[in-house]
Parts: sequence; structure tokens; C-alpha cells
Amino acid sequence: MKGLLQRVRGARVEVAGEVVGAVEQGLLVLVAVEPDDTRASADKLLNKLLNYRVFSDAEGKMNLSLADVGGGLLLVSQFTLAADTKSGLRPSFSTAAPPALGEELFDYLLGKAKQVHGTVASGRFGADMQVHLVNDGPVTFLLQT
Repeated sequence: MKGLLQRVRGARVEVAGEVVGAVEQGLLVLVAVEPDDTRASADKLLNKLLNYRVFSDAEGKMNLSLADVGGGLLLVSQFTLAADTKSGLRPSFSTAAPPALGEELFDYLLGKAKQVHGTVASGRFGADMQVHLVNDGPVTFLLQT
């Protein structure tokens, strides 16, 4: 699994003009599922998302995690993140999981996140979404399991 983590001051996802998920300070994470991913991959990614130290402590160093600051977590499925872009001028999506597996594992990740973290929101799997964010820093990391 891949998660493109972005530290945000605020983020929201809209589908057909309706806000379907939003957080204030926290993380917006674009999530891609690959064919060999499992629930164990999702568990590992969630552990990283909640504990990756990307928030500043009193000295201004990135020493605090999402769990430490109690920020919101906005998960958005994005199969294009799994694209193979190594050759040519058009992405190949053969490296992305089939939609059924992608939805199953994304839903699993979302459900687990809601069980263990206070504020969790999401986009809508497979929908045409508009994602709005204020990237704080900017701080962006690609996490892989």
C-alpha cells in the first residue's frame, strides 16, 4: 500500500458539490492499493500514519505524531498513486489493485482507523472527488508498506 501523507491545516473532499469528509489540523492521506496488498499491509500503513512524527514540538522539530497532537485523519482512495510511470508518456495502471480489492482494503483501513483514532473522515471510493487542502509546511511524505 502507498499513502501520500500531507500535513494540513485543513482539508475536505467534495463529491458533486457535497462535502463528504473534512478535517481541521491533521493529515490528508491519499491511499493506493496494489495487487499484493493485504489487511496486514493496511494495518502497517495505519500504524505509520498514526505514529509518523511530522508535527512540530515546542522546539520546532518534527517530533510529534498525529496521535500525539490529536489531529484529524482524512483518507482518500487514489488508485492513480499506484501507477507505473517508469516509461513512456502515459501512465499504466497495471500496478494498481483491481477495484474490488482496492475497495475492500480501503474500507478495512478506514474502519480500523475509526476504531483507534478520534477524528477520521474519508472521501468516497471510486467517486469523482474534488480535494481541497491547505498543506502545512508544506510537509508531504510517501509512505509504503
